[in-house]
Amino acid sequence: VQLQASGGGLVQPGGSLRLSCAASGTITSINGVAWHRQAPGKQRELVAQITSGGRTNYADSVKGRFTISRDAAKKTVYLQMNSLEPEDTAVYRCNADGTYYSGDYVRRFDSWGQGTLVTVSS
Repeated sequence: VQLQASGGGLVQPGGSLRLSCAASGTITSINGVAWHRQAPGKQRELVAQITSGGRTNYADSVKGRFTISRDAAKKTVYLQMNSLEPEDTAVYRCNADGTYYSGDYVRRFDSWGQGTLVTVSS
């Protein structure tokens, strides 16, 4: 199972970006998907997460500005980021867990996508 993250870039303060995390492989189910970020010199931080049932959870620092959503048919999770601040500058990575076919068996996966850089600067 692979996760492909995209959508990062350079944006001015107050601007918006939408990140995507697309899963591929012989996936049978996806449970939770989360976005994490890590700024230079800082620890990795959980930004937002969404369950298979659609429940969401956000870091206090992004509540009201970021929205996580999922398109189950496309096996893709989005992170809409509005009112971006310089403090949001970081490498963003997605993480998902679920199950997939491996030969005759169904196995669990816990995968990470590559990072996508978000830079908020004037």
